[in-house]
Amino acid sequence: MIRLSRALVLLGIFSLGACVQVPVTPPVPAAKPGASSNHPRFAPPPGVQSRWDAVLGVYVVSGTPHLYYRERTYYRWDAGWSWSTSVSGPWTATDTSGVPPGLSRYYGH
Repeated sequence: MIRLSRALVLLGIFSLGACVQVPVTPPVPAAKPGASSNHPRFAPPPGVQSRWDAVLGVYVVSGTPHLYYRERTYYRWDAGWSWSTSVSGPWTATDTSGVPPGLSRYYGH
């Protein structure tokens, strides 16, 4: 009987120890100067390399001059603005009212 009591007490102690949870905080990587980053609200464009430009308020698509992305829409400057929901088009012409404000201010057209 004493052996059974000890076994139950030990079982209780070990089971309480298993319930204790210690929060683990993952390390936060240090940002490297000039590193690409994402915006906390706007998702980056799928399938292409890009970097968030806080001044323009859009992602700048790498490898293609004057190609930008924000909120599921690509914006392209080629002597005028056009937009598309796909990086390969089709492209629809628009004016500065159809692009994010940072882009219209940057190009000044």
